[in-house]
Amino acid sequence: MKRIIAITNQKGGVGKTTTNVNLATCLAQAGKRVLVADMDPQGNTTSGFGVDKHTVERSIYNLLLGEAYLEEVALKIENIEGLELLPSNIHLAGAEIEMLDLTNREFRLREVFNHAKYLYDYILIDCPPSLNILTLNALCTADSVLVPIQCEYYALEGLTQLMHTINLVHKKLNTRLVLEGIVFTMFDARTNLSVQVVDEVKQHFPDHTFKTMIPRNVRLSEAPSHGLPVALYAPTSKGADAYEQLAQEVIARNFISERPIGGTK
Repeated sequence: MKRIIAITNQKGGVGKTTTNVNLATCLAQAGKRVLVADMDPQGNTTSGFGVDKHTVERSIYNLLLGEAYLEEVALKIENIEGLELLPSNIHLAGAEIEMLDLTNREFRLREVFNHAKYLYDYILIDCPPSLNILTLNALCTADSVLVPIQCEYYALEGLTQLMHTINLVHKKLNTRLVLEGIVFTMFDARTNLSVQVVDEVKQHFPDHTFKTMIPRNVRLSEAPSHGLPVALYAPTSKGADAYEQLAQEVIARNFISERPIGGTK
């Protein structure tokens, strides 16, 4: 089953881009055809794959404004067979203003993927850390939402707000949108806080948490500065192993859940 997954969290610094880059890589290494759409004007996902965001000729900005076709924008990533990238750069920030006068502006990305989604097994969309027209486009396009959350004090508060947003989009704009799952990032089993956050989130969302937890890991933090996913930078590290396990969980969930998006039933 073809699946479009939006990876989002309205909070920054929760491992969203790290999850996008490394999950996409592990899915491709598992033999899946994967497209990554970088919808964040910061372009960190683009840089994370070693692509110079300052020199790309065409980006997802051109796609949203109807100035290019997907095959003209998609870049094949070296050393990762089956993985392609729709790069982003600072020009995408201007798209928010330019799209205000366009008809069906919240569905521009969906129109791009109407036929392209059949070319891939997975399309992963990296969203900005805010609820804007770019994130809304991702949520209106996706089949499901994967939410990385950092094991910190205010994690549940931010998660509750995000679930409210997802529910609104589900009811008003994209009725097929469901919750792929919540993945814990920067987990440190040595701290009581990490354990408490996991327990609290699982209590509120018992059916929607991944078993795999992404640990705090030096190699995982170093990989982006080398323009490499951790699976290529440090394939034997704990971070690489965790994302490989997460990819297998995502593959095993190869269905569209009928469960409610919210917390407990």
